[in-house]
Amino acid sequence: MVVSPGVPTVWPGHSYPLGAVYDGAGTNFAVFSEVAERVELCLIDEADNTESRIGLDEVDGYVWHAYLPGVGPGQHYGFRVHGPFDPAAGHRCDPSKLLLDPYGKAFHGDFEFGPQLFSYDLNDADRDGPPPALDSLGHTMTSVVINPFFDWAADRAPRTPYHETIIYEAHVKGMTQTHPGIPEELRGTYAGLAHPVIIEHLKSLNVTAIELMPVHQFLHDHRLVQLGLRNYWGYNTFGFFAPHNSYAASRQAGGAVAEFKAMVRTFHQAGIEVILDVVYNHTAEGNHLGPTINFRGIDNAAYYRLSDDDPRFYTDYTGTGNSLNARHPHTLQLIMDSLRYWVTEMHVDGFRFDLASTLARELHDVDRLSAFFDLVQQDPVVSQVKLIAEPWDVGEGGYQVGNFPGLWTEWNGKYRDTVRDYWRGVPETLGEFASRLTGSSDLYEATGRRPSASINFVTCHDGFTLADLVSYNDKHNEANGEDNRDGESYNRSWNCGVEGPTDDPAILALRAHQVRNIMATLLVSQGTPMILHGDEMGRTQRGNNNVYCQDSELSWMDWSLVDKNADLLAFTRTVTALRSGHPVFRRRRFFEGRPIRGGDEVRDIAWLTPAGQEMTQQDWGSEFGRCIMVFLNGEALPEPDVRGQRIIDDSFLLCFNAGETPVDFVTPNTEYAQGWQAVIDTADPTGTSDLTVAAGQTVTVTARSLIILQKSR
Repeated sequence: MVVSPGVPTVWPGHSYPLGAVYDGAGTNFAVFSEVAERVELCLIDEADNTESRIGLDEVDGYVWHAYLPGVGPGQHYGFRVHGPFDPAAGHRCDPSKLLLDPYGKAFHGDFEFGPQLFSYDLNDADRDGPPPALDSLGHTMTSVVINPFFDWAADRAPRTPYHETIIYEAHVKGMTQTHPGIPEELRGTYAGLAHPVIIEHLKSLNVTAIELMPVHQFLHDHRLVQLGLRNYWGYNTFGFFAPHNSYAASRQAGGAVAEFKAMVRTFHQAGIEVILDVVYNHTAEGNHLGPTINFRGIDNAAYYRLSDDDPRFYTDYTGTGNSLNARHPHTLQLIMDSLRYWVTEMHVDGFRFDLASTLARELHDVDRLSAFFDLVQQDPVVSQVKLIAEPWDVGEGGYQVGNFPGLWTEWNGKYRDTVRDYWRGVPETLGEFASRLTGSSDLYEATGRRPSASINFVTCHDGFTLADLVSYNDKHNEANGEDNRDGESYNRSWNCGVEGPTDDPAILALRAHQVRNIMATLLVSQGTPMILHGDEMGRTQRGNNNVYCQDSELSWMDWSLVDKNADLLAFTRTVTALRSGHPVFRRRRFFEGRPIRGGDEVRDIAWLTPAGQEMTQQDWGSEFGRCIMVFLNGEALPEPDVRGQRIIDDSFLLCFNAGETPVDFVTPNTEYAQGWQAVIDTADPTGTSDLTVAAGQTVTVTARSLIILQKSR
């Protein structure tokens, strides 16, 4: 084997694990390429501008590998793959491009967009000619060997059961960038997210899991960079094993890894799980006009879904230009190796899969028993963490809510739409609303899943914040540079008749009231609730419902709202505490609508008219459908606790009025309870109430309000 001067001895090494693995004495390098004719490992100096090339002569099962004694953490590297450049056959090898390691654990530097990153002549109108052979070294990032050793101390995964989980969706940078209690040098970083002020805030909300928007290494799109924008959300991955380097306070190459681990350890100490939003459906290389960063130049046909009619082009189920080829065994291996790595080495507690339907596409149609889901099912590591699907993609038949296998939970888009419709006063949603409120058994029970399979949300990163949902009928995405064409066009909300900002106290009070209605509904629904970061304090994006490219105060948390909207924050803490304190709001099994233990006991749930009478079939279709009373029997919980003891909770009455006028609700007869005490009234800014009523008495629920009554002790 020919080695450049100054390069250490090269041993054959091993074909697995892939990537760069340091063992304390040296580093094993391994990269897969079925199409390659020759592969070179390039060791780069710390300035990322000179390299030493080492031919990888050992090949086993299309994995090219070598072991370099003495090479250790901090070493920058990449690959050059020699092979066919034949787009018509789906091959795009280009050895002029320094290719990043698909298994890279850390990356350094940045991308300098120019002709050096592309495997075609930018001046060629057809862009079908041979590569211009412009070297990308110095214009691309480099992979970095990491130190895998870390003192986890006594770290233990919280392993919070789904039915006890409250998820908080957050952005690493946006969550901490403006917090006055975090040192400036830690803002926007993993270390900042683990700061005690953030932990304290989450604990005050009774949050048990933080779901982080993408932290896998991603690229800022060339188009956005040209517009002076950035890919803020991060759904543009090219490194599925590396924590995004710009979120690290540490400037040392590879320092993001240890900082991320320390963050996870801190969250676990507080009893909070860490869930990652992962994007295994596409990569940052885009379509055939995108840059050559790693996968395209290593083995284009193996890693990507190519058009059957013309392999020059990519099949796109994601709306981003390409789709990963989950049919190929090495691509499946990459995904599974990545998932296992984040669980075993980075100690994360689960994953939310972006556009998960894409992973189920083996041919064209969505197949919920595809190879990927089979692999997850039998994997002893990945199958034991939280698995959350975004159950749709942009392809035909991609909306698959309710169709994922038994291990999986799902973002319930039907819950989102129904709750929005109900509170904006759509009368025909009453039956649908009842189903969503009780865990969506129509979607999940047939597949053996529990109510917790429904990840209930009304807002998420993609769309309006909760404050904006009740303040805008139309999106205002002009700052995104797409003439307001991007983002969801249809807003299922009610904005009190006034669009956008206002100083009118009455309108502001109505909006705040509607926010409380939605937040309270979310927290008393059966299933697993998810809160969007900032909704607990009225965060606004000024009507922009697609801030994917807005890395600015428009999208960051405004921590001054803690004081400005103190009542809303107090209200959210109250309703999350109510849920956490009462198993009747977080049952492990679906309601049966009948007595659990037989006899004359009151059933586990009852649906009542405002007059306090049980609803008939005719009532469900009547025009009063904006109002309903729900009885939850805390004495009829079907499941025992972990020690096998019977659980007995208090009983509750939920009085919903989505109408435009006050409604008198009559509490049911003494069969249900002798008396009731109000614990939540959304008409009050903090939700408090001192109302007490006896059985058969009237409770007036103001327009668009929810009152929660607890059985008097």
